[in-house]
Amino acid sequence: MRALYDDIMATRKTDWINNFWKALANDPITLRRTWESIKQIMAPGALDPLAKEMIYIAVSVTNQCPYCIASHTASARKKGMTDAMFHELMAVVGMANETNRLASGYPGRNRRAIQDFVTSIRQRLMTKYHSAAEPQPKLASAAEAASRRSRYGRAEARPS
Repeated sequence: MRALYDDIMATRKTDWINNFWKALANDPITLRRTWESIKQIMAPGALDPLAKEMIYIAVSVTNQCPYCIASHTASARKKGMTDAMFHELMAVVGMANETNRLASGYPGRNRRAIQDFVTSIRQRLMTKYHSAAEPQPKLASAAEAASRRSRYGRAEARPS
């Protein structure tokens, strides 16, 4: 456990272990797995470390985890996040959550229009990002989904 704590402190450039890691220490296997995963995911890659911290904040706000919000906000500030960036991030998170709920909540024709739009975007993305040699899954049209709903009671039900 000492070596793992030393690695956490060295990687995070701190001289203490926060309560999240101490709580996970009750299950050393989970502690090690979680630490190794977070080190890999949060390391510099195609996204810079500040972008990753800001994404982490956005997800933590949506999931309502005050501990993670505080921890990753502090980390993002160390990596250069300004007050203006934080305020804009919160505006985006709030708007995304609001419009996600609106899009999910409206019934009837509006719901079908949204489903048709999602299907068309998925098809465009599949065409753009998959080569012609790769098999492309068939995406159901809104009419097919509606037919499934009427036959099976819900959109997720599919014949086997």
